[in-house]
Amino acid sequence: MSMTEAALNPVDPGYPPGRHPDLPPPSMTVGPVGWLRKNLFSSIGNTLLTVATLYLLWLVVPPVLDWAIFDANFGATSKAECVLPGACWAVVEVRFDQFMYGFYDAGQTWRVNLAGILLIVAVAPLLFDKVPYRRHLVWFSLVYPFIAFWLLVGGLGLEYEPTSKWGGLLVTIVSGVVGIGASLPIGILLALGRRSKLPVLRMACIGFIEFVRGVPLITILFMSSVMLPLFLPEGVTFDKFLRALIGVALFASAYMAEVVRGGLQAIPKGQYEAAMALGLGYWRAMYLIILPQALRIVIPGIVNTFIGLFKDTTLLLIIGIFDLLGIARAAVSDANWLGLHTETYVFVGLIFFICCFGMSRYSLYLEKKLRVGHRR
Repeated sequence: MSMTEAALNPVDPGYPPGRHPDLPPPSMTVGPVGWLRKNLFSSIGNTLLTVATLYLLWLVVPPVLDWAIFDANFGATSKAECVLPGACWAVVEVRFDQFMYGFYDAGQTWRVNLAGILLIVAVAPLLFDKVPYRRHLVWFSLVYPFIAFWLLVGGLGLEYEPTSKWGGLLVTIVSGVVGIGASLPIGILLALGRRSKLPVLRMACIGFIEFVRGVPLITILFMSSVMLPLFLPEGVTFDKFLRALIGVALFASAYMAEVVRGGLQAIPKGQYEAAMALGLGYWRAMYLIILPQALRIVIPGIVNTFIGLFKDTTLLLIIGIFDLLGIARAAVSDANWLGLHTETYVFVGLIFFICCFGMSRYSLYLEKKLRVGHRR
């Protein structure tokens, strides 16, 4: 075909078979417009739902923003100074240190802040692969619990801060991190023990799991706080907060064991036979072949258990430990701040939402990274 014929016939410009260049996709199927058409306006029903949702958001969001931000009172030091019709954030501003540290000595709160910063440094290499100097930081992660204990409690040059002074977000974070960090390895061991061929070990693990899952967390906290000291020898005791942490960790471990057991049962029998064919012992087979696959399958269940545990830390108030919610309840009970319960609980709820939403997003990131549910 000549150049003149190709110009007159744009449908067939004369490219050799298989050499035609890729054409750009239609402009209405890519970019923001394409995303809107695919996700919000793909059908008549979805279009109606999108319009209805936008209308509800228009009714709800502007008043909430007016109350929380535009018409809110910032910088006040008492309820009497709140004159605008919006929220009075004075209770949060004045009691912010209590919300964060409880009754920790004001001059020592830098230790809590430093422990929090080091917690991020210690957790980052465990959660993400591309952290700089990851191999070296993993060693720091192993010794971090001892550093955090020294910073928060004191000793060796630092002023002693008993756990009875702890409260607020400090207690919530410590109890959540300890519970999460302890429940996963203990839950894995319980799950393996429940599937063991040794009758005594199997029955012991089953008994522990079923007993703990059969009673509410409040009962376990009462047992650890009130009943346990009665069974200890005379003159032997240990910290009340430590007893609560042990109870929370054991409670979460029982639920974690069932989640991990579900993953173990989902592994095909051929994987166990393959491990035996390679000459691997029980523990090496579990560590190298079975557990990586089982934990990969139950990532959503594991993170769901973590989120539930983090929210269950609010039950520590029942035994007199003032976590974040406990400090909030104490604040709204103060005669100087009566009527400001909405602002207080919104602030507390926002903190819990940020923490739990962050865990859920990491779960999605991990699922995508490990391609959970992918079939080749």
